[in-house]
Amino acid sequence: MAGDITTATGAKIFIGPSVPATTDTEAEFAALTWTEIGLVESLGEFGDESNPVNFSSLNDGRVRKAKGTRDAGNLALTVARDPSDAGQDALIVAEGTSSKYAFKVTYPDRLTSGGTDGVDYFRALVMSKRNNVGSADNVIRRSFNLGIDSAIISVDPT
Repeated sequence: MAGDITTATGAKIFIGPSVPATTDTEAEFAALTWTEIGLVESLGEFGDESNPVNFSSLNDGRVRKAKGTRDAGNLALTVARDPSDAGQDALIVAEGTSSKYAFKVTYPDRLTSGGTDGVDYFRALVMSKRNNVGSADNVIRRSFNLGIDSAIISVDPT
């Protein structure tokens, strides 16, 4: 029997402190202090993708392929602008630095009522912060681009 689908409603993203490249285990990430980023409209796609490595063989005219380095990508984050939101303020501060910050994404996918939600942890640079005012009937938004600089550590829901 196929499982139920899960909507994105209830997913959350948190920013942690600036962390060194040696922060790379579930326990290290879980021990950090987290600030929720409020009024999130959307979280873009993220996760590992291997760069293609191609070799063209002269004798048989075939391209051979291998997997190269892995890149977890850039996460596009869109929020409704809220100058009083501590998480948005932390993103703005982080964008002004060259430091890598810890991030946590939680999913509303617990398997039982007493279980825990799935979690992804990673390090990223806040690469940009942009305002989007739009027209008269739009919500003023901010978009941030997170350049992920680590493996994604996934914790399954229970």
